[in-house]
Amino acid sequence: MTSTTGEPVVVVSRRVEAPAKDVFRILADPGRHPDLDGSGMLRGVVLGAVLSGVGDVFVMRMHHARLGDYEMDNHVVEYQPDRRIGWEPRPGRGHPDATGPGGDAWGHRWIFELSPDGAGATVVTEIFDGSRLPEDKRVEVDSGRTWWQTQMASTLERLAELCAPR
Repeated sequence: MTSTTGEPVVVVSRRVEAPAKDVFRILADPGRHPDLDGSGMLRGVVLGAVLSGVGDVFVMRMHHARLGDYEMDNHVVEYQPDRRIGWEPRPGRGHPDATGPGGDAWGHRWIFELSPDGAGATVVTEIFDGSRLPEDKRVEVDSGRTWWQTQMASTLERLAELCAPR
């Protein structure tokens, strides 16, 4: 999918058999993110309690084959309990694009939208919004669209498994 301005936005949705409040509880806990990460890049949380609103920051340990080990500083920019949560990652310690504590924002966002779908189910939409990225980064996102969609579908599958009744 592409946004109305022609910038790269990747969107994947899935129905999860759990109420929105249960799904949101997992998404708002950075310590749970490695459990649901479909990319295999998240290694763990460095800093971050359960998210409670816009302005919260959490730091994740990451690994990428090309970049090695590094951190991303994630700034919560959207927060509607049980409905929507989103953060803007910034290159952190060890990332080649980091310019200091907190790094420079590239402007991209990870967003999760939750829509109740009947009793005890939620449609979860994961959005990678690259509309604010610099041109060279937008090209990377657009050229890797299939990879992004596959990783995001895997994330939503893992999320559904984490929310499944035991």
